Amino acid sequence: MRREVLVEDKDLWKLSSDELANFRLNKIGFVFQDFHLFPRLTTAENVAIPLILRRVNWVDALNTARYFLEVVGLENKADLPPMKLSGGEQQRVAIARAIAAQPDILIFDEPTASLDGDTGKKILEFIKKDILNPTRCIIIVTHDTRIFEYADAMMRMEDGKVINIERFRDEK
Repeated sequence: MRREVLVEDKDLWKLSSDELANFRLNKIGFVFQDFHLFPRLTTAENVAIPLILRRVNWVDALNTARYFLEVVGLENKADLPPMKLSGGEQQRVAIARAIAAQPDILIFDEPTASLDGDTGKKILEFIKKDILNPTRCIIIVTHDTRIFEYADAMMRMEDGKVINIERFRDEK
């Protein structure tokens, strides 16, 4: 079986560990289902992590982090540790962290799992309106059928194999 994942004409399977790490840092934002927030950092510091790793200076990284916390409705929680937040708030911190560095590829693992309906809709509308652009790819792994109304296409997988691709809108 031939394995090939092409992104910008590069086969990710052929990259070294360092090249792959650099690719992930500079090209991908990921929202884990279990958040993976650092408990000893504030929410703003958690959001700033990808920026710091990209060598953005501390003040600019925190200012950007605070902006994206405002975007997800948590501007008043910037100085709190994650353990002081609800599950839905932690989910929104994870989303803010993923989008703060403006990556080309965003991967969301069950992004609305811990959010109430209204907050989930607000986040999805923001992603579609303000984050998605012609040069960015957003991949959402989910069981939440409410997300379909925001999708341009849906790929169904079973046992690690694509079994169906359904397009909801014409490609732009």
